[in-house]
Amino acid sequence: MVTVASRTRLEDRECPLSTTVEHVGEWWTLLILHDAFDGYTRFDQFQENLGISSSMLTTRLKTLVTDGLLERRPYQTSPVRHEYVLTELGRSLRPVIVALAAWGNSRLKPTERSMILVDTHSGEEVEPVVVDAKTGRRLDDSTDYVFTAGPAASDAMRSRYAERLAISTQDAQARQGESRAAPSRAASTDRP
Repeated sequence: MVTVASRTRLEDRECPLSTTVEHVGEWWTLLILHDAFDGYTRFDQFQENLGISSSMLTTRLKTLVTDGLLERRPYQTSPVRHEYVLTELGRSLRPVIVALAAWGNSRLKPTERSMILVDTHSGEEVEPVVVDAKTGRRLDDSTDYVFTAGPAASDAMRSRYAERLAISTQDAQARQGESRAAPSRAASTDRP
């Protein structure tokens, strides 16, 4: 038996980004999930749409089932055939897939986009953004929103983020100082 080394570094095992990428960061896995969100459930549908080999698709589907993102259930008894249906955990990845597609589209001219997200009621194209649930503020500003150590963080993780938070706090204070100084400089130049 061949043992495959994990791509997650030992020090990253507590990082939610590293562990998430371990589950869904492989190219075929994301495409299979995308197809599942589009309503595909059967092996032959995935294979035909993606052009993926049987062995690769079998491996990826088994992993998605093992990870709890898809459920394998029979849809035919003679011969037995199975379908792969998104679980609640799998459905919770939809915002991630939507955000990835939106990021890809944002780099293209509107006329170059082969797939867009639309409101099913109006048919209008929508622009997905990630926002804070409490304030509704966009989270794409890496100077206003930074990661910090959580309650289960190791000492190494706490040290890493304590340094990062201190730098971010200093940067934010400097920006606030600059924005306060700008109006007063403008006001002083208006005087005769």
